[in-house]
Amino acid sequence: MTEASRCEEPVFTASLMENDAYDRIGDEPPNYEETSFSGGTTSNGNGTGNGEHRAVRPSVVSAFGHDTLDRVPNIDFYRNAGSVSGNRAVRPSLQELHDVFQKVSVLTNTVEDREGSDGTPSDDVESVIPLDNKDGTVRFGWIKGVLVRCMLNIWGVMLFIRLSWVFGQAGWGLGIVVIALSCVVTTVTGLSMSAICTNGVVRGGGAYYLISRSLGPEFGGSIGLIFAFANAVAVAMYVVGFAETVVDLLKENNAIMIDELNDIRIIGCISVVLLLGISVAGMEWEAKAQIGLLIILLVAIVNVFVGTGIPASTDKKSKGFFNYDAKIFMENLPPDFRDGETFFSVFAIFFPAATGILAGANISGDLKDPQDALPKGTLLAILITGVTYLGVALCVSATVVRDATGNINDTIATGMDMFCNGTNTAACEQGWNFSSCDYNNTKMEHSLQHNKITRHTHTVMTMVSGFGPLITAGTFSATLSSALASLVSAPKVFQALCKDNIYTALKFFAKGHGKNNEPIRGYVLTFIIAVAFIIIADLNVIAPIISNFFLASYALINFSCFHASYAKSPGWRPAYRYYNMWLSLFGAVLCCGVMFVINWWAALLTYAIEIFLYVYVTVKKPNVNWGSSTQAVTFVSAVNNALSLTGVEDHVKNFRPQCMVLTGAPKNRPALLDLAHCFTKNYGLCLTCEVFVGPRTETLTDVNAGMEKNQMWLNKKKRKAFYAAVACDSFRQGTENLMQASGLGRLKPNILMMGFKKDWRTADTAGVQSYVGVLHDAFDFEYGTVVLRMNQGLDISHIIKAQAYLVVNAYYYIIKHIANVFYFLFSPPASVTTPQSPQVVVVNERLVSTSTQFQRKQGKGTIDVWWMFDDGGLTLLLPYILTTRKKFKDCKMRIFIAGQPGRVEQDRHEMKSLLEKFRIKYADIHVIDDITQNPNSNSWKMFEDMIEPFRLHEGSKSTTLAEALRKDNPWKISDAELDTFEEKTNLQVRLNELLQENSRAANLIIVSMPIARLGSVSDHLYMAWLDILTKNLPPTMLIRGNHKSVLTFYS
Repeated sequence: MTEASRCEEPVFTASLMENDAYDRIGDEPPNYEETSFSGGTTSNGNGTGNGEHRAVRPSVVSAFGHDTLDRVPNIDFYRNAGSVSGNRAVRPSLQELHDVFQKVSVLTNTVEDREGSDGTPSDDVESVIPLDNKDGTVRFGWIKGVLVRCMLNIWGVMLFIRLSWVFGQAGWGLGIVVIALSCVVTTVTGLSMSAICTNGVVRGGGAYYLISRSLGPEFGGSIGLIFAFANAVAVAMYVVGFAETVVDLLKENNAIMIDELNDIRIIGCISVVLLLGISVAGMEWEAKAQIGLLIILLVAIVNVFVGTGIPASTDKKSKGFFNYDAKIFMENLPPDFRDGETFFSVFAIFFPAATGILAGANISGDLKDPQDALPKGTLLAILITGVTYLGVALCVSATVVRDATGNINDTIATGMDMFCNGTNTAACEQGWNFSSCDYNNTKMEHSLQHNKITRHTHTVMTMVSGFGPLITAGTFSATLSSALASLVSAPKVFQALCKDNIYTALKFFAKGHGKNNEPIRGYVLTFIIAVAFIIIADLNVIAPIISNFFLASYALINFSCFHASYAKSPGWRPAYRYYNMWLSLFGAVLCCGVMFVINWWAALLTYAIEIFLYVYVTVKKPNVNWGSSTQAVTFVSAVNNALSLTGVEDHVKNFRPQCMVLTGAPKNRPALLDLAHCFTKNYGLCLTCEVFVGPRTETLTDVNAGMEKNQMWLNKKKRKAFYAAVACDSFRQGTENLMQASGLGRLKPNILMMGFKKDWRTADTAGVQSYVGVLHDAFDFEYGTVVLRMNQGLDISHIIKAQAYLVVNAYYYIIKHIANVFYFLFSPPASVTTPQSPQVVVVNERLVSTSTQFQRKQGKGTIDVWWMFDDGGLTLLLPYILTTRKKFKDCKMRIFIAGQPGRVEQDRHEMKSLLEKFRIKYADIHVIDDITQNPNSNSWKMFEDMIEPFRLHEGSKSTTLAEALRKDNPWKISDAELDTFEEKTNLQVRLNELLQENSRAANLIIVSMPIARLGSVSDHLYMAWLDILTKNLPPTMLIRGNHKSVLTFYS
């Protein structure tokens, strides 16, 4: 598109464009015209210049009266990437507004294109649907989408089959408690769900979506899988219930096809095929079917209430139905548990009837406004169904006696004087003698105590109703509606889970089809699972597990609400206010308790499966970030723990290395980072630091850009470290700022780690002074100091840049050859870089190999510790820590100490005693008694050659000339200085000789770092000391503690 044509388009169209899933126009990004104070170069969404113009929105100009890059508040700025409800706009950055007069303003305004989205975790976007669905997408309101579905799921076969048995066993007193307790669980869960789903836009996925976005992918991924499976198996449960009812009718009419078991399988499979057809036809057809089933169910319920008011016939009286009677009602008040039943067993049988409250949430992606529909529809459904259950149960309790014979001849003859007492008083006073009923010996076919098995359909409800066949129709409606709801719910939840790519192997099922993004593949999988369990045709074992799966979901929804409230994150702002965090916690505990009440082994199995999936997802670490309350609580806990540490004085027993590592970019000096990581691992603070030297206006962009990138690199490489960067005019100033300001309370660095400045002899004077000044500052701030030297060096940044250059050029030439196939086939490929010399290649190979040395397991060898000076024990503690790590476990510590001639054994014994008190294992102790000898001439000549370019040699010159030299070159080494520190210089040269002699084959050498007295020792002389001390050795660490004890032998 040309620039001219772009300028003719509507201004800032991003805020007005519809989601491309519904309206394919408006795919182009908005355009901005340059303001009078901005340059002529603009950027695209990726920040690269493309010569486009920016147009200032008229609304901005009219609001403020002048041109400005600032934008008024707009919802498009707050959308996620790839929003399905509109195009995301990107507001001007703070730098663009702040630096607009200093540099070219770059205003990015991106529009994310959702077409072809694969549902990866980055697609965690809103699901607000445009009001005008031009493509005919079906969306449901709160009545049809939530209320109807929840009521149909809760009004299951329990209403017609088991409710009278529950009240017959528990009496209407405890029966009310059973229903009330179930309603408490569902109501509290409904309140928690209402709070969660009104705290932001809700996408499809139901319980999985709510839990995963609240508690994170670990909890959401584990519960999402078992919740989807539970719904799939629930399809089989409900269909088998329907098939059993049909088979009973066939049996009564002598119409059994093969046998009862196989007939159940045949009818069940046919039924689930028909239900699948309705589901695949689309949500609109499924909703129509649900409405039809609801009408049948409502008629059946009304039929029960009408029947209780119709005068009872003699046949019904013989079966225990006498219309409303206060004495019957009071007789049914107390419990009458039989056949080993208890309150908890009766409650366990009834509670599954209440597990349909998530039927609306499971299709949250198909609702017009889930935030409004879910609270309203779910809670109202709980209220209506709860009242219905109570009303039906109490009406039956007031009209039907517990025991009846069904024999119309069991009447009391007129004039017969019979004293009515016992359990059949109410029936006796009605003129019926049911005293022959003995529940211990006789099984009653018609009473409140009728058998609980669901296959018996002609029970109390059929007798009480005004028209018996309507109860059968209601049973059909209840089972089929629940099966249809589960058949829709399972694929929807499963599709949402697969879209988030929590389980990569299930990505195949994420794809949707049609205008409603129907999970056809999920429907097929659900169908296969349902048919498999229908063929089993015995769900007595699996049913408790399914109920526990649902309860586990309820428990986590409640816990999600509690957890989010407990974290007190500013982002937790639910529009629904009628919830309480402690009530949610109570609901979570109650759900867990009910799980064990229903079936203890099923509860344990549920927990085991959930824990396994939780661990699996945790180990896999899916690349998602949903701002979960788990993150919020972790942050709060970290702050509280850090604050609690400030009230406790440091103790030597709790000392641990907290390292500030001057790595630059962490990838540039891997050996230094790896060694620091060995010290801190998961038990101490490791801070990788980078100083950007230069004017702040030039370096600030690099600082901000590197923060997240380098931290992500550390996480990817599994380095438990933080990244920090500062922009300063000098390296020393930046490091000083880091040492003073880094850390939080007690969580602050106590050790400074840096690499040896290998190029100090060729570097400029300011660079050497800055480096040595950092060491002086570390001593001033009482940091322990560690300097690592490796012969090949530490910095591999030039190699990293060269590799990146090679990759870029390789891509360039590949594209070039693809464009020119003929040239690609018949000509040799061009060289991508100028060949390096063999010497440079060898050096780089050695450097790369050396840089990864501490990433590999160290072979059998030694860590030689030259503990020359007592610095508080840090020189001994750090190598000991290394020997506790897996990479160094085959390395033994050898201790070298300085001793006096003639008392070597005594010095060795004293050191041995000290190490034993410190409980530090060692392989050997070496006492060096000739350390005070003068170094040989070759070593001294090497040192003199090292410092020669930096000497004044003022002793051989006149006094005037010497003074002039000192004034012009104050940093140079004077003859007087060399004379003053002759013994200390000799010590460093002699130590190198001893190191060459004793530790040449060591895996790692630890040496006490010499200290240069501030203002007395010149910077170049000090660098010469460090250089000659560590020259031509294996990897060597110079260590100097802050002279505060880090070791103790007291308990």
